[in-house]
Amino acid sequence: MTYSARILSWSAGLTALLVGVVVVSAALGPVRVDPLTVALAILNAIVVPSSVTAGTLTIPIVGVGVPVPSFEYTSMFAFNVPNTHQIIVADIRLPRIALAATVGFALAAAGTVMQGFFRNPLADPSIIGVSTGAAAGAVAAIAFPMLVPFGSLHLAAFAGALLTAFLVYSIATEGGRTPVATLLLAGVAMQAFLGALISYMLVHSGDSLRQAVVWMMGHLSNSTWSDVGFALPVAVLGVLVLGSYTRDLNVLLLGEEDAHHLGTEVERTKFLLLAVASIITAAGVAVAGVIGFVGLVVPHIMRLIVGPDHRILLPTSALAGASFLVITDTIARAGPAEVPVGIITAFVGAPFFLFLLVRREVHSV
Repeated sequence: MTYSARILSWSAGLTALLVGVVVVSAALGPVRVDPLTVALAILNAIVVPSSVTAGTLTIPIVGVGVPVPSFEYTSMFAFNVPNTHQIIVADIRLPRIALAATVGFALAAAGTVMQGFFRNPLADPSIIGVSTGAAAGAVAAIAFPMLVPFGSLHLAAFAGALLTAFLVYSIATEGGRTPVATLLLAGVAMQAFLGALISYMLVHSGDSLRQAVVWMMGHLSNSTWSDVGFALPVAVLGVLVLGSYTRDLNVLLLGEEDAHHLGTEVERTKFLLLAVASIITAAGVAVAGVIGFVGLVVPHIMRLIVGPDHRILLPTSALAGASFLVITDTIARAGPAEVPVGIITAFVGAPFFLFLLVRREVHSV
């Protein structure tokens, strides 16, 4: 079977799995909805623009109005679904499920790239401090909102993540080269510094302490379609860009010198891979908090199943990550009291990874 056929077959199978997981997850909750009704409610939620009118967007601070089109939407379908079930599925559960799938998609893809980049199966999206930087930005926005422009938690976390990645890369780069070992050490040092900064802010956060701690545990409660709109375009576009560099990522596994001799622009490729992986990680962490093990365990499992070729490994890991986080978030909200999803991913991911270690099935990439 050709690589293209393998990619299509695996992607089709994992997409079908994701669809099934989404339907089952949307059916579960305090109010049970049968899967057929869920499917019809999801189809009813698909909308298309029906008309467009002139609108105005006011830019904050400067107060300047910019003309923008304003769209009105209508549903593509009109299946007969009880109004209560339609609201429960489309307005309450589906945004959360879509956000879980988006974040899992982004983190698993970023973890795949980081493991290939560092040639280490223990690498994950937070290895250079991106998640810690996002946490620092978010805690600052929660504890000291007067210090954050526009008061946006998502933007503060996103900016903190990208600033951390930029600083780590700048510190590790010398003479136009960025040694992987130096990059890793700079990331460890930055994580330690930001961890201390976060602890300081938590001590002085007052009544905001609980909100900050829950955010840092990873959460998907109170998800909205605007959260999905923030993260989804970044995740999809980022994975598409990374997908165009899977051959270069395969070549980098041979070593930087061999990659250079095979025609890869090593430093440029390293910068792009690191930048895009950091951006999609930042987008996921900004809307869902720090969720561990998705970017560590999922790529490793898929590597054992489909092999190390990143042309297949990247898309399959991303799709598997989406299903994994939807499943774990469903477990997180299944009990009488909701648990932050980051706790569930750790409960599931850590023992499974230890099982692989005991079986000696954790190999270098």
